[in-house]
Amino acid sequence: MTDTLLLSIDERGIATMTLNRPKVRNAFNQQLIEDITKTTAKLGADKNVRAIVVKGAGEIFSAGGDLNWMKQAADYTEAENWDDAVKLSDMFNTLNTVAKPTICLVQGAAMGGATGLISCCDIAIATVDAKFAFSEVKLGLIPATISPFVLAAIGARAARRYFLTGERFDGTTALLTGLVHQLVADNEQLDVAAEKMIKQILSGGAEAVAGSKKLIADVAGKPIDTELRHKTAEMIAMRRASAEGQEGLSAFLEKRKASWTQVPETKS
Repeated sequence: MTDTLLLSIDERGIATMTLNRPKVRNAFNQQLIEDITKTTAKLGADKNVRAIVVKGAGEIFSAGGDLNWMKQAADYTEAENWDDAVKLSDMFNTLNTVAKPTICLVQGAAMGGATGLISCCDIAIATVDAKFAFSEVKLGLIPATISPFVLAAIGARAARRYFLTGERFDGTTALLTGLVHQLVADNEQLDVAAEKMIKQILSGGAEAVAGSKKLIADVAGKPIDTELRHKTAEMIAMRRASAEGQEGLSAFLEKRKASWTQVPETKS
């Protein structure tokens, strides 16, 4: 990993990835894309990591794609352009499917590809004055690579307006469309809200949280047929029989805290 992406992990296993290109508003280039992809995959495989927080350095979360990088791509061969686009898609997919809960903190603005990054995170919190846009049409482009992830977040109806106009919209609209889950007053409150979410996540079993994330991916959009009902029945049966499931049920019946809640507090 390079200094385009900063990583810290606290005593509880909360990893924070910070986009660190503030001079260009944390815009994506090839290096940042590679760093996010590799770091996310590494954190996903680390059994000691309980959650991942994604944030941006400076006043703006991210301006999306680096315009100089995209301009250079215009001179790529078809094969080079394909490879470049696939790497961007891989970054989004890695974050979208990582087996850890993810929390995105948005301040200032999130434009173009940055909205894809938000959509790939499980929980998104933004300041009330943050601005958003699917701005690709303003550059003669289309939001193709982010579209599967954004449509899963906001739906086709909202996309039919905001993809086509490329207009900027505020935090309240982002909340109403489902792009973000919560608005806070300022940057300081972003960290406060994130900490509340982290404590909620840590109150659940790590395997159960990961399993619930996979459950959503397995069930969303599927017809409620016999195959799906039997599959979900098998899932809960396996969880009940698991060591973590047994510990959770025993702790509840015995009116005590489950073993996984015994995590160290963050240092003040």
